[in-house]
Amino acid sequence: MSSPAERYAAAKARGARHVKEVDAFSRLYEFPLDDFQVRSCELLAAGSSVLVAAPTGAGKTVVGEFAVHLALDSGQKCFYTTPIKALSNQKYNELVERYGSDKVGLLTGDTNVNSEAPVVVMTTEVLRNMLYARSSTLKDLGYVVMDEVHYLGDRFRGPVWEEVIIHLPSHVIVAALSATVSNAEEFGAWLAEVRGTTEIVVEETRPVPLWQHLMAGKVLYDLFIDDGQDVVNPDLITLAHREERGFRDGSRGRGRGPQRGRSDLTPWRSDAVERLHKAELLPAIYFLFSRAGCDDAVEQCLRAGLRLTTPAEQRQIDSIVYGSMLGIPEEDLAALGFADWHEGLHRGIAAHHAGMLPQFKEVVESLFQRGLIKVVFATETLALGINMPARSVVLERLVKFNGETHVDLSPGEYTQLTGRAGRRGIDVEGHAVVLWQPGIDPAAVAGLASTRTYPLRSSFRPSYNMAVHLVETLGMVPARELLETSFAQFQADKSVVHLTKEIKRFDEALDGLRESMSCHLGDFIEYSELREELNQAQKSGSKKTLQRSRDAISASLRHLRPGDVIMIPRGKYAGPAVVIAQSHGNASSEPRPLVLTKERQVRRISLVDVDRPVDPVSRLRLPKHFDSKSATMRRDVARRLIEVTADADELSRPAKNPLDEDPKIGELRGRIRSHPCHGCEQREDHARWAERYQRAARQRAEVEGQVKGRTHTIARQFDRICDVLVELGYLVRDSTQLRVTPAGRMLSGLYTEADLLVAAVLNEGGWNELSPSEMAAVASAVLFESRRSDDESAPAVPAGPISVALDFLDDTWSRIVNVERAHRVPMTRRPDRGLVWAVYRWAQGASLLTVLTNNDITAGDFVRWTRQVIDLLGQVAQALDADDPRAHTARRAADALTRGVIAITVESN
Repeated sequence: MSSPAERYAAAKARGARHVKEVDAFSRLYEFPLDDFQVRSCELLAAGSSVLVAAPTGAGKTVVGEFAVHLALDSGQKCFYTTPIKALSNQKYNELVERYGSDKVGLLTGDTNVNSEAPVVVMTTEVLRNMLYARSSTLKDLGYVVMDEVHYLGDRFRGPVWEEVIIHLPSHVIVAALSATVSNAEEFGAWLAEVRGTTEIVVEETRPVPLWQHLMAGKVLYDLFIDDGQDVVNPDLITLAHREERGFRDGSRGRGRGPQRGRSDLTPWRSDAVERLHKAELLPAIYFLFSRAGCDDAVEQCLRAGLRLTTPAEQRQIDSIVYGSMLGIPEEDLAALGFADWHEGLHRGIAAHHAGMLPQFKEVVESLFQRGLIKVVFATETLALGINMPARSVVLERLVKFNGETHVDLSPGEYTQLTGRAGRRGIDVEGHAVVLWQPGIDPAAVAGLASTRTYPLRSSFRPSYNMAVHLVETLGMVPARELLETSFAQFQADKSVVHLTKEIKRFDEALDGLRESMSCHLGDFIEYSELREELNQAQKSGSKKTLQRSRDAISASLRHLRPGDVIMIPRGKYAGPAVVIAQSHGNASSEPRPLVLTKERQVRRISLVDVDRPVDPVSRLRLPKHFDSKSATMRRDVARRLIEVTADADELSRPAKNPLDEDPKIGELRGRIRSHPCHGCEQREDHARWAERYQRAARQRAEVEGQVKGRTHTIARQFDRICDVLVELGYLVRDSTQLRVTPAGRMLSGLYTEADLLVAAVLNEGGWNELSPSEMAAVASAVLFESRRSDDESAPAVPAGPISVALDFLDDTWSRIVNVERAHRVPMTRRPDRGLVWAVYRWAQGASLLTVLTNNDITAGDFVRWTRQVIDLLGQVAQALDADDPRAHTARRAADALTRGVIAITVESN
């Protein structure tokens, strides 16, 4: 065994070797590495996984690239994963430029380039699928880079990240790269628990300082005054107050054009761009949360005559644009509005959103990265890690539509968007510009800009596909145990620790309260529980019981007759009274009999005056022609009323009425009176302590309920998912074990969100008789999500086999949802027919112009959804037996769709 000195010397030598490796790697860059980059790389070289949390643009990817360097240097493989295909494509191109195409591959579902290369860039879903399939490509895997790992919190992408982290072989070293999150330590602790040794490196300093501004009219104001105190600029406060007075006076600004509800201080888009141009703050990304808004903004700038490029830049733009459009037919370019798009690029102005053709977006990204595009009007999808840094970022509004309603931007979203401002190595500072809008509060903007708390929350939940894979590969019990290691359960368990401490504090408080109300006559806790039970019983009278009581009181008032003597139980006229006239009105109106009191007052009584049914206690003979307006008659009747009610105390005792009291209440009162502590002289003092005791006990019970609700939550969700699969025949329960059926194995090959629906339709023969183009059309309904509102009527579809198959799809969905609802699991989204005609026409050979003209869909959406349909058809072909005719139909359907702009898009990716 080596001595301590020898071990120290060996460790020192290893450290020196790691430093040397990082030094050699750093020479690949034109700039010196920052301290956090050096530390992260040294940790990787030492064999530790790392979580690197740093601001956008800080250079986290350098750490990922070092993992690639280590893999190549050691003869191992490195997988570089990203959440979206655009990022994978971008990273692939960067790594090919450095290491050559023979050493780098690309896998994005519909693209397979050199998949057995030592370095493969891929989307996270591809790696997840490889892990489940135990792909041979995993052999010699030593490193996995998880770029943009904070998308683990994304509702759609997030669960895949956790699956990968959990399932990766234990020897694989992970480099997790995240935007700044406030709970990096918590996330790192989970990674260490799941992956083994994991070090956390947090960098909070932006490499390029970011200045915050508000633009009002054509004036660019600093949001904060420059005193280091983050004090809001008083000029902005004054502007806001002045505008508010103007609104109150009715002198608000008039809206014009496409922008409504604007004030005189709201800049026009073209004016905002021109102001930034004059201040030399371009290039800029101008974020709008509307595709139509992005296109309108480009059009507005063109109408305003803006031209932001030089003749030399225009020539470069033309060369790149025309080179990128090779292979797209002229008629398709016309359908895509190429001429107007090109004119915008020529002037340095462009839009960027999901409704654009992918090739158009890629050209915009390329031109922007080269500094040839000066302003891009973009939706927030541009913030998903695509490398398009700018000198400035503009936010037109601080509100966005989340698919259901308009919501305020969160501090995390604000930081993610404005983080694009400031190009490292080019700009000495970046600029975030918020445009003035009616009612804007500068202090609220300042709060948004200065908040630094962005916690990462898990969105993990078991899916049907996941459940089948886990049961098949691990078995039920180990699968449950594995799911308990998810970040979602880790966070739930962590909150349980806090709640458990809270329960302990309640227990300590209860002990003290118990001692304070100790009674020498008996068990005061028992006595207090009886009093609490009585209190709750009295409060818990149902509406039905209260209504019955009210009905009984109404009936008693309605049945009173002239001459009936009653006792008014409460109010100003409490005491004896004689009825002098019956209630007026119909049977449904509130009864209000007229009475004469002993004070000779005449009035009508109602439910307000009585709290129990009123029964006559005596009768008086009224004069035959009694006139309530006659003082003499009132005096005579009142005198006789006093005589017959002389024994007022006896008459005022409330009659026993079964509606007054639940038998349980009477029983509790009896038990309370007979309890030893009831006679204690300090009973009410003890009772006050008892009230605190009962309140604390109730709060403790609530917290205990929260603990039970959060313990084993993921495993319980998994159990319910498995119950659905058992009921529908994809799993079989043998004693205490689960077994995957042939239908379940087919389901395991489907990775769409609607995996169970597709499996059910295939399993039940719903697509048996479809042609390739018909199958493509029907498959689109499984994936597509319309942007139309729910109250719009369902779109028309081709008659015949397609219509029949879609009806079958809807019926199958309805049956599945009923089972899901019964087992309390998230319900499968309803099929959407909005893309059926477009896909059918395209698969039949129609031109792009025909498809876009006859369907309410943009070119970008059509391409994006059609590529997803191709991907699903590929999954169907793989999931079915090779000799199944439907597998052949699915492949032919995918081939029919892969033509024209679709084929070019797939090839370019």
